[in-house]
Amino acid sequence: MPEPESGEVRGLSRRELFGGAVSLAAVGALGYRALVAEPGAQAAASTPTVHTGHHGTVVPAANATRPGGDIAPSVKDLTPFLDRLPVPPTVRMREQDGVSYATVTMRESWVRLHSQLPRTRVWAYDGRYPGPTFDVRRGQKLRVTWTNELGGDYPLQVVELPFATGSEPYQWDRPGKEGGTPREDVAALPPWVAVHLHGALTGGGQDGWPENAVLPGQSQLSEYENDQACATLWYHDHAMHITHFNVLAGLNAGFYLIRDDEERALGLPSGAHEIPLVLSDHNLDTDDDGLLDGGVLYKTIVTNPEGVRLVRPFTGPYSLVNGVIWPYAEVQPRWYRFRLLNASNMRPYSLRFEDEQGNRVPAGTVRQIGADAGLFPAPVTVDGDLVITPAERADLLVDFSALRGKKIRVRNGFATPPVPWVMEFRVGGSPVRDPFRLPAKVSLSFRRVTDAELESVPERVVVVTPVSPPDAQMWEMERTEAPEGPLPIDGIVQVQQGDGSVVTYRRVASMPSDAVQFTVARDSWERWTFFNVEPAAGAFPHPMHLHACSFQVLGKEKWDVSGFRYFKLADGKSWGGGTATPIKRTQAEEIPRGERAWKDVVPMWPGQKVSIAPQFARVSGRYVYHCHTYEHEDMAMMRPFVVMPPEVLAMDPHTGGGGMAGHRGPHS
Repeated sequence: MPEPESGEVRGLSRRELFGGAVSLAAVGALGYRALVAEPGAQAAASTPTVHTGHHGTVVPAANATRPGGDIAPSVKDLTPFLDRLPVPPTVRMREQDGVSYATVTMRESWVRLHSQLPRTRVWAYDGRYPGPTFDVRRGQKLRVTWTNELGGDYPLQVVELPFATGSEPYQWDRPGKEGGTPREDVAALPPWVAVHLHGALTGGGQDGWPENAVLPGQSQLSEYENDQACATLWYHDHAMHITHFNVLAGLNAGFYLIRDDEERALGLPSGAHEIPLVLSDHNLDTDDDGLLDGGVLYKTIVTNPEGVRLVRPFTGPYSLVNGVIWPYAEVQPRWYRFRLLNASNMRPYSLRFEDEQGNRVPAGTVRQIGADAGLFPAPVTVDGDLVITPAERADLLVDFSALRGKKIRVRNGFATPPVPWVMEFRVGGSPVRDPFRLPAKVSLSFRRVTDAELESVPERVVVVTPVSPPDAQMWEMERTEAPEGPLPIDGIVQVQQGDGSVVTYRRVASMPSDAVQFTVARDSWERWTFFNVEPAAGAFPHPMHLHACSFQVLGKEKWDVSGFRYFKLADGKSWGGGTATPIKRTQAEEIPRGERAWKDVVPMWPGQKVSIAPQFARVSGRYVYHCHTYEHEDMAMMRPFVVMPPEVLAMDPHTGGGGMAGHRGPHS
């Protein structure tokens, strides 16, 4: 690439800005999803303290003062596989009159991310990083008090640098501020937080609406019905505009596991042999000598292509599992169950189990039995790499019986320097008795939604625009007549059908503050179609998440989106977008095996059309759907929708009821 002129820094390419480095064809050839671990001891904390795991004792979080006795940083590079993998404790609940109660307190804490680092100050759930695990049974009504006792300065420093050409590795893959000045507006942020239970089928008032955040001294009261199939849910911060900062400050994840009779009948590995795993990536600050000082750092790149300020979503060079950088786990040569979550801002993981020589583990070692929101009909063998994008979960069974005495490393194909692995497993050398046998069937209750059930349901169409020059947006569309005159026209997208005909859509909403366009009938099925008109084939995907539902993926297709254009509007400053020529389908794609179950997140790669069938069962209220790349969510890729009983919806004067028959709104 040419060097910038006159001291200016060139903008990143779409691929660099969005983070990708792998083609769609390569991703399509990958398998789907994985990881594993062995628990470490965890001590309970009953006062505002932080547990430092096997590296130390429980110590108070003393404002912004590092706990006494912590050694000064002494390394530039951290040693992989030095620290044991911790396992979060389980939330204690009490029952009264058939209802369970729990309290989780958000407070400042000091944690150890690696034994070669000083302690790190974070905001954490119950002082734990990641947060403690909820373990509930189906139908167990639970009321949680999420109490905000956060205080002190904002624990995350944020620096933004211009992109430097020829960097190796890129700036975001290096620790330290490198001369960047921490943003004062971020440092001044108050502890304003909202907790969202991701994947829960719950009322809109309990969902953790992004603008209903609470300040210190306040609590968020949430009731969870847990009237849904066994699933690997999780909770995280969802505060409007600042989620991408709050999660890296420490409020990024805690598991919420729902059990049911179907799962219990399988006799799956449990107790010490069922391990939750939270994957995330971080960056670290350095002192004046370039030594790691333990401080968490949000370091990113800002470019100004065509005068538009673009911020690259965060990725960092350090991979964490359960809050520890590159840990190890001691496992026995037997079956384990792993509940895997990608809690990163933007980074996907392409995971491979291999020995110290880089050889894959034997075929059949890793099986997937479930996805985000439920179990598969039958186990799926994972012999290729396992791709999991932000907010996705994978329910895994791993058989270590043929790996006695070996060290098994989990490599990430999307890793950045300095270490390509996320963790190591050390398999015991002595045989053990393992009563578990892999079942031929897993979920007997799962069934695919039929075409007949979707024949007359509402269809929602959303166009996701390219990431540059303006920020990516989600355009909610409605059919319209083809306009007269030349194209492109702002907000007009034409789609070529299989028979050659062209359908024209117009944008009806795009910003989070725009009026609600999608109003959904409670307990109904719908069809939602997303078009990603991003042309950069190697960019990372948008992980699309709908609240208040589980869905099934109906299909994925590759599309020629070259007809979409950005252009300056008449004022010469603002950007418009639309198609100069229709976008069109080029080929069907197979639905990945890991997406053939109940989901609540679906990855959508550049140039891809994704169709899903969500079911809005037993919910009502106001919710959001969004891209689960946190920066995209906070920078306008989030839209509201409303679910209400069909009898109430029939009274809406804008949909033909309530005395105004015949008038139909844009969501019709």
